[in-house]
Amino acid sequence: MNALAVKWAALGLIVLALMVGSAYGAWSWQANKYENKLATQSAGYQHDLLNITNAGAAQTSKALEQQQAAEQKVADLDAQRTQEKTDALAKNETLRRAVADGARRLRIAGTCPANGNGSGGLSQASSAAGLGDAATVELSGAAGQAVLDLRAQLVAERAALKALQDYARSTQGY
Repeated sequence: MNALAVKWAALGLIVLALMVGSAYGAWSWQANKYENKLATQSAGYQHDLLNITNAGAAQTSKALEQQQAAEQKVADLDAQRTQEKTDALAKNETLRRAVADGARRLRIAGTCPANGNGSGGLSQASSAAGLGDAATVELSGAAGQAVLDLRAQLVAERAALKALQDYARSTQGY
């Protein structure tokens, strides 16, 4: 090999080394730019994900608070209606004992028109021997107890109806 060929070979190696170095530099610069873009996108994604998570947690917390408030309202209404029912049944039991002991009597006021026209009134003969107009009827002890039994059932059913109505009203807005 002659000297000129060696010079050209060395020059070729230098040019080749410069080309490889330039290519590596361009590739490194491009890769760095792409990594920065990915890092920015990843940070934005993480920020969006955090916002979505926080919004979901806030909605869940609000829904739980609303549910607990509704449950507390229903529990308060239930306690109120239960107390009202207990008080009414206790009053009924007091009346029942008083009737059973003879301390009180159960009377029903009523009227019986004394006409004989067939419209449900009493004939003149019956009304003279029985009740007059605007009289009261005193019930026997057993009949009085039966009336008080019916009253107790009515109290219980009214309490249940009020509780259901309150529940329906309280859950309409939920």
